Amino acid sequence: MTFHAAVFIATSLDGFIARPDGSIDWLTERGEQAGDTGYDEFMAAVDTVVLGRTTYQKVLTFGFWPYEGKHVEVLSSTLPVDADERIIVHRTVEGLVETLQDRGAKRVYADGGQIVQTFLRAGLLNELTITVVPVLIGQGIPLFGELDHDITLTHNATRTLGAGLIQSDYTVQR
Repeated sequence: MTFHAAVFIATSLDGFIARPDGSIDWLTERGEQAGDTGYDEFMAAVDTVVLGRTTYQKVLTFGFWPYEGKHVEVLSSTLPVDADERIIVHRTVEGLVETLQDRGAKRVYADGGQIVQTFLRAGLLNELTITVVPVLIGQGIPLFGELDHDITLTHNATRTLGAGLIQSDYTVQR
């Protein structure tokens, strides 16, 4: 594999990345109080963003395109391939990986619950940065799903951000 895939994501303390309806109000209400999370520095080093359909559609509600200057790939079995000129739609992980390797992608940002889970199961993730927000939302879209084997992580660092947010970095062991 020629590219380095990384996750930079926030979860509620109970492990959800969004409410059942996709809302992230619990995050945005507290996010500004966190201070510098390192996201801008992280994104500056990324050349490609990989999203699932649900995350892509959520991004469209932001009112601005946050990935200017980046290649954006969307893994979806239902999104029309001509949905948006800013993205390339892939039907399979294999097709996505082939495109990333053919294009010479260096650092890939894997974003969204399904993409994180897919990348983990496929052995494509190298690192995770997870920010835990001190709120319990009780139900929602989980960051992690079922796995067919353990995935060992090495803890690299943990930081306390504003408003009680905790951010930890991990390397995925191969």
